[in-house]
This record gives sequence, C-alpha cells and structure tokens, in this order.
Amino acid sequence: MTMVTFISADGENRLEVDAPAGAVLLEVAQAAGQPLEGTCEGQMACSTCHVIVDAADFAKLPRASEDEEDMLDLAAAATRTSRLSCQIVLTQDMETLTVRIPGEFYNMQGM
Repeated sequence: MTMVTFISADGENRLEVDAPAGAVLLEVAQAAGQPLEGTCEGQMACSTCHVIVDAADFAKLPRASEDEEDMLDLAAAATRTSRLSCQIVLTQDMETLTVRIPGEFYNMQGM
C-alpha cells in the first residue's frame, strides 16, 4: 500500500488515503473525492488531471514520457515537479506520495 497525501490548492486541507500497488493516481484521487476531472479518461489528451508532486517524492516516479511532457507544457500553473496523475501508477516500493492539486486547469479538449 502507498499512503497518498492530497493537498488542496490553497494548502489548507490535507487528505491521506491508502492505495494499492498498481493503482493509477487519477483513479485514487477521484475515488477520494479530489477535484481532478480527468476529462480524457487517461488518454493524455487534456491536462485536467495535472498534479504537483512534492519535491521529496518526485524522484520516486519514473520519468515522464515525451507525450506527457508535451501536455504538461500546456497545463495551467505547471511547475518543475508537475505530472499528469493519469500517468502515475503506484508501485509496491512507493510507501508515500504527496501531491498538491493546482488551483486551475486548462482542458485541451475544449470541453
């Protein structure tokens, strides 16, 4: 299990949830009631599942693909540790992961 901590955009609220290895972070977030839309359902055609990974946890993740990097270039409020949550698969060796939900997003699909 991975203990995932979601931090609200304003930093005021934190929610910790246990998630199994193999789970996709977007699905974990949505099941926990987090405001990540995921309009394209994980197809990397939008950036509505953009999260900002805590700097201490960023190295735990595999490198983003070129397609993901391209979508992140278009994401609102993107940072150096931004990722698309639909592309983060939790692993057995990942004990914790902390992410912040951005305050805004752009829907690249125009919806």
